[in-house]
Amino acid sequence: MNHLFVDNLTVIDFAYLDASRGLVGESWIVDVVLGGELDDQGMVFDFSNVKRTIKRVIDERVDHRLVIPRAYKGLEWNEDEPDSFTWHLTDGTRILHRSPDEAVVWLSSDRVVPSAVARLLEQELRAVLPANVTDVDIALREDVIEGAHYHYVHGLKKHMGNCQRIAHGHRSPIRIDRNEHRDRDLENQWAKRWQDIYVGSEEDVTQRWVAEDGTAYVTFEYEANQGEFALTLPENRVYMLDSDTTVELIAAHIAGQLKSEFPEDAIRVKAYEGVGKGAIASR
Repeated sequence: MNHLFVDNLTVIDFAYLDASRGLVGESWIVDVVLGGELDDQGMVFDFSNVKRTIKRVIDERVDHRLVIPRAYKGLEWNEDEPDSFTWHLTDGTRILHRSPDEAVVWLSSDRVVPSAVARLLEQELRAVLPANVTDVDIALREDVIEGAHYHYVHGLKKHMGNCQRIAHGHRSPIRIDRNEHRDRDLENQWAKRWQDIYVGSEEDVTQRWVAEDGTAYVTFEYEANQGEFALTLPENRVYMLDSDTTVELIAAHIAGQLKSEFPEDAIRVKAYEGVGKGAIASR
């Protein structure tokens, strides 16, 4: 069998639900291997069609969506209301989510792992590739990060694209320079603070309440051009901003917080949004 490969085809930035970690932001790099017979051009698949076909399917199916493992025993949902569900965590708290169908993807497993998501994508691709392509192998992997990083989830209601979805996320490194020298202690402090965090905007909060067990919850709701979105989380899993949560404003917020802490120092924050992109703020 002949094989064609494309490494680093794309990066999928998404969120998923975990039994203990809760709502997790993630960024996976996609590598693809196609196997089959050669076509009339002497190719398994024309490279010019790889991004046009394969990347499009991968991006549309998972990128900027919330991945939900349907077989998880702590998932509570009603078939009459497929756009909303409750996720029960192992610590006894819960997450409630409501969104249009296009903002989520249901996975046929009890937890989200790269191999399960890869199988879903392989099935989708087999349906659109030419008949001579008989084998599809998707590999999903994390970027190798040397240093501090965090997993965060957010939603940007003013965005006209898929970033408006209330629960999509990223796995992101951070670099902090203080007086032109890298400060790894500060990087680690922020990475710990934002470990598996939802970065929310105060203007999207519609309710704060306390459950019978004493857990404080916060509810975010907004309407965007794709529809209505709502998300309720334990308040200790949320970091609030007084602004929107674009990466530019995230970088500016961190830099501002550090400038308040070290008013005499020059601060530079390089905050990533997934792999190879982000924003820089200096104070």
